[in-house]
Amino acid sequence: MNKNNILLTAQGLEDLKKELDELKKVKLPEVMARVSKARDDGDLSENAAYQFGREEAEFLGGRIDELEEILKNSALIIPNTKNKGTVELGCKVTVATANGKSQFHVVGEWEAKPAERKISGSSPLGKALLGKKVGEKVEVEAPAGKVVYSIVSIE
Repeated sequence: MNKNNILLTAQGLEDLKKELDELKKVKLPEVMARVSKARDDGDLSENAAYQFGREEAEFLGGRIDELEEILKNSALIIPNTKNKGTVELGCKVTVATANGKSQFHVVGEWEAKPAERKISGSSPLGKALLGKKVGEKVEVEAPAGKVVYSIVSIE
């Protein structure tokens, strides 16, 4: 990964740090304690608890490595306070469609959670919204056809 190629909002950065801390200080030690207990129970070749524990520890170790790499190569999204009228990474955008209003938080790729209305700036809707102002309309191709979004407000 190139240095500073992972864009995160302040909240996204904090969430990843909390997850990493919990994995290192709580979850991994719990798993390792279960593995140790299972190992003490005897024959490891037929010990499902031991095998499962080792796999879980491997998975957690992989996630810890991934989070550390993300944090090492991340850059904080700092909204431009002088340009509040334009959609940019880190802002919240309220849009209107034929079906009503919705608010989206435009974030970096690693933070995107469409179910929580956090969309990546590189998603089709995110790309269409970036650089636009209140009152402008964007058209996005969706599975159900083209959807026209009118920008109502930007925070």
